[in-house]
Amino acid sequence: MLVKNWRDVLRRAYSIRLMIIAAILSGVEVALPLLDGLLPIPPGVFAALSGLTVAAAFVARVCAQKGLSDE
Repeated sequence: MLVKNWRDVLRRAYSIRLMIIAAILSGVEVALPLLDGLLPIPPGVFAALSGLTVAAAFVARVCAQKGLSDE
């Protein structure tokens, strides 16, 4: 069941923003082999950053955020 203010949550929640960043980082990790060494970044860096971002999203999801109510 969705919360009553799900549109506000999608627009303003830090956890949603962090999950979007994690998805972008995961996409960059997948795209790196296609760039074939153009960027001097070791493999796994973006995957690690994505994992840390997801962990932050879990924490952000359970923390109260100013401007968003439980409704």
